[in-house]
Amino acid sequence: MYLIYSAGLALALLVTLPYWMVQAARKGKYRAGLGERFGSVPERLRRTRADENCIWIHAVSVGEVIAVSGIITSLQARLGEKGWRIAISTTTATGQKLAREKFGEANVFYFPMDFSFALRPYFRLLRPRLVILAETEFWPNFLRLAKSMGAKVAVVNARISDRSFPRYKTFRRLLRGILRDVDIFLAQSEADRDRLVAIGADPGRVQVSGNLKFDITAPQEGKLTGQLRAVISPATPVIVCGSTVEGEEAILLDAFTRMLDTNPQAVIILAPRHPERFAGVVEMVSSRGLPFVQRSTWNGGQIESGVILLDSIGELASVYALATVVFVGGSLVPRGGHNILEAAQFGKPIFVGPHTENFRDIINIFKRENAVHVIDRNTLDFASLLDPRWQAMGERALQVFRSQAGATQRTLDALEVLMWMPSSIKRQYDQVQR
Repeated sequence: MYLIYSAGLALALLVTLPYWMVQAARKGKYRAGLGERFGSVPERLRRTRADENCIWIHAVSVGEVIAVSGIITSLQARLGEKGWRIAISTTTATGQKLAREKFGEANVFYFPMDFSFALRPYFRLLRPRLVILAETEFWPNFLRLAKSMGAKVAVVNARISDRSFPRYKTFRRLLRGILRDVDIFLAQSEADRDRLVAIGADPGRVQVSGNLKFDITAPQEGKLTGQLRAVISPATPVIVCGSTVEGEEAILLDAFTRMLDTNPQAVIILAPRHPERFAGVVEMVSSRGLPFVQRSTWNGGQIESGVILLDSIGELASVYALATVVFVGGSLVPRGGHNILEAAQFGKPIFVGPHTENFRDIINIFKRENAVHVIDRNTLDFASLLDPRWQAMGERALQVFRSQAGATQRTLDALEVLMWMPSSIKRQYDQVQR
């Protein structure tokens, strides 16, 4: 089966190679870490010493890196003086940048392609005793090699999205064998637990630990947030539109333009999700004749009104603190939505579009407490969203956020059992869990 899978993966890569080359040439995507992805271990990543143990943690992108940061920090504090090291891989360049900033370049690398030849150099170098995967990274060759090297494998903050679930169910028979290499799944919710079992996970290995993203602490005020606070009057309405995607900025800018008739001093902060789209959004704003500044070129001067384009990485979370209201993107168009929790930490009224299936459980928790409001492109009216009555919804959002804490500790407790439990006892434990 693994030989057929590897051949299929290689064929898919070959067929889609022109697309990746065009993306790399036009937008610079996928060029970073190319050698690392194909098994060339970077010199900065040192070999695990004979007197050390290693934990390999994989987090795809920024959201996953943030989610597992509490786990990494706690493990470092508990095990750092006991001869353990932690190595972190990411898939995206933005995730790589954030992980290096948080945990140091010597500990962070790009996740290799799921080919044995690309994976083996990392396993030989790191010799991990524990592998931790964030959310739903079910790479067959990676999981097989991890087990063959004697590592225990955990999937934390596990979730199965609405989009992925039907596809996974189709291949349930094959997945059952692949998922057998995972020692424990720590699911975000009961619904995710049921879906994991439905696609072939052993019920005795699936637990519900909660969503790690509820344990993320609000960021300290960054330099940009302080600068903006100094030049934007407290009386100025500020609309922060975070993680917007293609097709949304035009809708949001049109709504903002209409609002200026009644709120001429208003400010909208646009934070596109993907850096390669920054230039296109600049053109879009310019074509409407709206006054605007770009984060990358702003010198700290006065801002009277208009558009602030947040063309930077890692500053959005802190900027939510300035908002009168928040719109979280990826939801007006069918992209599945993005995380609302960063805004919730600041007690801000949160609005989303109808497409939030990527965060269905989080959204449903907030909906039950009337702590988030769904709009669509036809009902988007910024002037009405600035009504003071929405502020109570923001206060409820903060209360909901605080009430869901604790997933990090539950995850750490489960990992500790897994790490120190002999295999024979682990099998007995699995039977009891069933």
